Amino acid sequence: MSQTPATGSRGYGGLERPDYGPAPSNLADVLERVLDKGIVIAGDIKVNLLDIELLTIKIRLLVVSVDKAMEMGIDWWRHDPMLSSGEQDLQSENRELRRRIEELEGGGSDE
Repeated sequence: MSQTPATGSRGYGGLERPDYGPAPSNLADVLERVLDKGIVIAGDIKVNLLDIELLTIKIRLLVVSVDKAMEMGIDWWRHDPMLSSGEQDLQSENRELRRRIEELEGGGSDE
């Protein structure tokens, strides 16, 4: 019995499975494809006790490349002070501004 690529290949138990295209040859190919296209994993965890909801955890995970995320309009890491290198600069600037405000408010109340 001959088999053509259009009909698929034999899988488990002699059943035919359709060909969906070339299979990724290694982990790097899979990772490249996932980062290029993106993958979303979503789920909810609820903890109930006697029909009383005690805890709900909503999990949303998006795995994409930075370029793909920016195409989608996602760029929160640019504005997050914990991830930017200027965090220390912002903290020292805030301290200096607070000190100057205290001086101005303190100087104005004495007059």
